[in-house]
Amino acid sequence: MILYLGGFFLFLAIGMPVALSLGMASLVYLIGNGDTHLLVAFPQRMIAGIDNFVLLTIPFFILAGNLMNAARLTQQIVRFAQMLIGQIRGGLAAVNIIASMMFSGVSGAATAEASAIGSIMIPAMRKSGYRGEYAAALTAVGSLLGPLVPPSLGLILYGVLTGTSIADLFLGGIVPAFLLCALLIIYALWRARRDDHPVPPPVPREERGEAIMAALPALFLPVLIVGGIRSGIFTPTEAAAVACFYALAIGALLYRSLSLKIIAQSLYETATLSAGVMIVVAMASMTAFVLGIENMPKQIAEILLGVTDSPALLLLLLNVVLLVFGFFLEPLAALILAMPILSALVPALGVDPVQFGVMIVLNLMIGMITPPVGLVLFIVVAISREPLPKVARAALPFLAISALVLMMVAYVPQLTLFLPSLFR
Repeated sequence: MILYLGGFFLFLAIGMPVALSLGMASLVYLIGNGDTHLLVAFPQRMIAGIDNFVLLTIPFFILAGNLMNAARLTQQIVRFAQMLIGQIRGGLAAVNIIASMMFSGVSGAATAEASAIGSIMIPAMRKSGYRGEYAAALTAVGSLLGPLVPPSLGLILYGVLTGTSIADLFLGGIVPAFLLCALLIIYALWRARRDDHPVPPPVPREERGEAIMAALPALFLPVLIVGGIRSGIFTPTEAAAVACFYALAIGALLYRSLSLKIIAQSLYETATLSAGVMIVVAMASMTAFVLGIENMPKQIAEILLGVTDSPALLLLLLNVVLLVFGFFLEPLAALILAMPILSALVPALGVDPVQFGVMIVLNLMIGMITPPVGLVLFIVVAISREPLPKVARAALPFLAISALVLMMVAYVPQLTLFLPSLFR
């Protein structure tokens, strides 16, 4: 195992992407241990990791998000959020958070949300007098809402790995997302009074009706997805395809902003992003195979169970371990690697699979806004052109709020189970 870990951190240190570092470290492990006959398993495990019909939902939902974003839906969402907030001090910061919440139902991915919302809100906030690092940090933490609201790519992968109902997982993430959104807004408004943030101009009364009508199609997308799956009209994979056709129809017929060139560009971006996601899943599956050879999941589970037999304390310890996982690995890779360990611990925890899934996804997504592999953090740094250390420091209060919501998800089951139980 030392050979694998040494190879992994060496490849990371020389700048190799995390997915390739996982795969190359696995290759070094197999060759270094003399298990050359297991090299045949390398491509087999990679293919087996992505050979799941439900994973087709990922490229479909990515395409739906790209089409909606290309249709200039982000501007409509921001305008609608401005209308809701009105003329209050720090309102632009609250608009950032609400727009992130609304865009969550379109993208399902934190990186897409950070790019789309950040490219509009960070320059707007800076122009209005907000500090650049504060605007960037707020955008980064707001992007955590994306993986909690349907269609969440993280929850889809968890459902694929565990067999948990994806519809229940989608419903389970909604209340925690609203809670996180509310707490971030409360903090932003308190911070606005403390730091004397500016008061944004209100949306003119004559433009409000147009703003509502323009944003409603986007707000209906998560209702369409969850409602269709929950009612049995279509499966999760079919729901993803329906979301694509819906996004195409809205962009081409309602907004009239989708040309053939833009659609082709959206298809290209979807193909490249989906390929990246699948490479992460494939390489992480190979690493999970290596961990299985070393019997690491069982050993780690025994170590954790040996520390305490209290479910509450074990849950806290598990969250700490997952947070450390998220610091160094992309969420999807960390999820695949952690699942064998988590499966061994679930019986001792007595936690519902839906609650457990939302907790794990939120936990690992927090890693996306923390160095050294915080992809969302790097996106907002690139947009804002602020130094990484300044943005990371500005994000600390928001991280504390995210950690509070994480603990509430872990210890208050009804936060995640209320909506799924309501629709059963």
